[in-house]
Amino acid sequence: MTQRSVLVVEDDRTIADAVTARLRAEGYQVWTASDGPAAVRDCAAHRPDLVVLDLMLPGFDGLEVCRRIQAGRPVPVLMLTARADETDMVIGLGVGADDYLSKPFSMRVLVARVAALLRRTDRSAAGPDSDVLTVGDVTIDLITRRVRAGADEIHLTRTEFDLLAHLASRPGAAMARDALLEQVWGWGAGATSRTVDSHVKALRRKLGGDLIRTVHGVGYAVEQTGRVS
Repeated sequence: MTQRSVLVVEDDRTIADAVTARLRAEGYQVWTASDGPAAVRDCAAHRPDLVVLDLMLPGFDGLEVCRRIQAGRPVPVLMLTARADETDMVIGLGVGADDYLSKPFSMRVLVARVAALLRRTDRSAAGPDSDVLTVGDVTIDLITRRVRAGADEIHLTRTEFDLLAHLASRPGAAMARDALLEQVWGWGAGATSRTVDSHVKALRRKLGGDLIRTVHGVGYAVEQTGRVS
């Protein structure tokens, strides 16, 4: 199997060294960058399979790094933040981050999140069983990974697309947050459901508040207002 590669972008040398050592011990090829401009250059030069990206960086911050690297080539991004502020998380997800961890974090959890993101990327590359899902006026093309609301094309991050497609594959069915974390993110028990809530909030902002219904005490469902083909 081809060795998977990770770019670690972190200006705290102690954290960067610890993350790098653990990922290398897990069999990944790892490069490091300590500021925003270097991160963008190294991502273009090395073309890693995944980026672990700190939010607060010298030069320019992780949000700007994420915008620039996603514009050049879609790549899974695990964002690290020193604050558990939901606003930071939502903005990070909005500019193309796929997942986030708040500091301090467990190295075991970080490794699990990296592996889960790469598995999701591999599943997406393998291709879906059917081509298009349609719910109401929202059309989800699983081959091209494009979403339209009416005549308008809507830009979604990788994770937003995966979550929407998963919910739309069973219109009307209530899906628990824990089940979504396992089936979409690939996380096990103990993961925070705030991740699901943040992504649903982003989808509602982009596609309207009526598409995804909150099922109180359970999770979420896509409204069964259209057909699935």
